[in-house]
Amino acid sequence: MTFVDPLAVMLIGLAMGTLLGAFYFFFAARGDKEQIKSLIVPAFGVGAFDLVSGFYMSFAWPMTGFGYAYNMLFGDPLLLFGLILIMAAFMIYKDMHLGLMPLLILLLGIYVLVGAYSIVQLKLETGQDLVTSMGLYLFDGIGAILAPVLYIKPTTGTGKTLYYVEWIILGIGTIFALVIGYMALNGHLASPP
Repeated sequence: MTFVDPLAVMLIGLAMGTLLGAFYFFFAARGDKEQIKSLIVPAFGVGAFDLVSGFYMSFAWPMTGFGYAYNMLFGDPLLLFGLILIMAAFMIYKDMHLGLMPLLILLLGIYVLVGAYSIVQLKLETGQDLVTSMGLYLFDGIGAILAPVLYIKPTTGTGKTLYYVEWIILGIGTIFALVIGYMALNGHLASPP
């Protein structure tokens, strides 16, 4: 059976998830609870996709030619991100208190930033791929590190500003994921397995 590389669609799934996260902060800063509720179903769907595709990459992706590091570099955080999206959507749906959710996201952010460091230190990417992968990992990692901003009410001046900053950071991370995903799609179509 021919191996088909699903990385392009996985990156688009990641971009969809970070876009949902970005707009959560945007709508929260504006106090628009109705729009926040509209994110629930997409977050469940995208979260399920990211969870399953991250699980697949982490445990079954046969990319031995590239080394197993890529499974840990992309599959593991995507799996955790999908799980977090599903849990967050459920918590918003049930109107639950945030609890430790922002701290779990922060821990994922640390993982992603360690991945960014490893990309450079271990020379896992080079050239244009290095620039785009670093953009993705740095902006998504920083966005996740800043998740405890959620403990601040978005109604205050500082809180509102921090929510807009988080919206921008996650928006930029989304753009990097889209660029890499669409470049991967083009590359895979140009030379299929």
